[in-house]
Amino acid sequence: MKDSPAIDIEKARREEMRWLILRTLHAAQPSGTSEVMIRNAIEPVILDATLNDIRRELDYLEERELVAVTHRDSPVWRAKINNHGIDIVEYTVDCRPGIARPKKWW
Repeated sequence: MKDSPAIDIEKARREEMRWLILRTLHAAQPSGTSEVMIRNAIEPVILDATLNDIRRELDYLEERELVAVTHRDSPVWRAKINNHGIDIVEYTVDCRPGIARPKKWW
C-alpha cells in the first residue's frame, strides 16, 4: 500500500484563513473593516482564530499586495481589499499558491 502524503494542518489552516479574510474584505467594500469584524466573520469556519492569527495573515496578504492595512499603531487594525485582491476573489486572475481559493467550478 502506498503511503499517502501527510497533511500539514497548520499550513492548510493559514491558507484557508487567508481566503476567508479576502472574502470578508470583499464583502466589506468599499470601506474595509476591522480585524475584530474579520475574526467574527471567519469564526464559524475557524473556531480558534485569534487576533494575532488575523494580523499575521493580514501582513501576508499585504506583502502579496492584495490588501491595505491601516491603524497599525492603534489597538484595532483595519484592512481594505485592493483591486488585485478583488480580482483574486472574483476569479478574474490566477491565484498563486498560499491562498486556499477553491477551484472554479462554474
